[in-house]
Amino acid sequence: MGRLFGTDGVRGVAGRDLTAELAMDLSVAAAHALGDAGAFNASVGRRGRPVAVVGRDPRASGEFLEAAVVAGLASSGVDVLRLGVLPTPAVAYLTTALGADMGVMISASHNPAPDNGIKFLTRGGYKLPDAVENEIEERLGAKWDRPVGADVGRVREAYGEADRYVSHLLSTVSGRLDGLNIVLDCAHGAAHVVAPEALRRAGATVETIGTRPDGLNINAGCGSTHLDKLQQVVVSRGADLGIAYDGDADRCLAVSHTGEVVDGDQIMAVLATSMHAEGKLVGDTVVATVMSNLGFKIAMRNAGIDVIETAVGDRYVLEAMRAGGYNLGGEQSGHVLLLDHATTGDGLLTSLHLLSVVARTGKPLAELASVMT
Repeated sequence: MGRLFGTDGVRGVAGRDLTAELAMDLSVAAAHALGDAGAFNASVGRRGRPVAVVGRDPRASGEFLEAAVVAGLASSGVDVLRLGVLPTPAVAYLTTALGADMGVMISASHNPAPDNGIKFLTRGGYKLPDAVENEIEERLGAKWDRPVGADVGRVREAYGEADRYVSHLLSTVSGRLDGLNIVLDCAHGAAHVVAPEALRRAGATVETIGTRPDGLNINAGCGSTHLDKLQQVVVSRGADLGIAYDGDADRCLAVSHTGEVVDGDQIMAVLATSMHAEGKLVGDTVVATVMSNLGFKIAMRNAGIDVIETAVGDRYVLEAMRAGGYNLGGEQSGHVLLLDHATTGDGLLTSLHLLSVVARTGKPLAELASVMT
């Protein structure tokens, strides 16, 4: 596999590239690397042990990989809270909300079901720096002192924490979504429960597709990479719009009432102009990649908004945003970062804020998106 860590954790075909043995070894190495780097607050867990939260998407391979990750962490003296099936941004949020020392998400995002991946998060819910990833790789297979007795980590289920995440999402928007008829495509993925619940609690009428994961159908002809079905359902039902997430729900795309795709650039344009008008866009600046459409850059210039460009990849967008203190950025693919409320791209958060603009203005999504040609 060459260097194990890519731009978004370690990924490969589960059972062949990403084995249970590798998942356990990575978790052991990550616990030691973060611990030695002083990233653990030993006062959080029981008997002074550090704490990790672990979530996954519904892939069948996630079951054995989760078991391996949990075993690696607990055998290294780390207490583990098993969150169950939740979106990547939920794991990032709960890493902070629960005071955990690290987070682990098991998912291959928009990839097909045979693939899977492991992503480690530091305290605060951020992705690991390259230097820490390199340290983890260097520690694979190294000898270590194994805790015994009362020093081994304990494992608890924390499935009820999903509600804490949904409540957080709802707290970030003002106003209700009453009167909006929405079709959600959850890609048979990690958001299949929390996304419909969040939008319904916000007041929207919600019809769903892609909410029956069987472990093998994630992203299969549905979700943000396959919008055909969502477009058909939105038009046939006469819905106001549709929202599509990917397998781990860290991104979203939208469909207007006429079935037209509204991509990440257009979503950012709607959010940027709305935040700018309300005086909430820090520095009157949005951060995007060099792959963003020229129409997006022209629309931002016409709106009096500066655009900072980065290399392709949400981690580079995040780096630029944190360096400049900016609060909005993202990619054409639908990774949108709202740093006032999250530490990573969050499809549910993005969709709630997009829908909030639609509800508040009373304008169709197609009209709002037309700010960008």
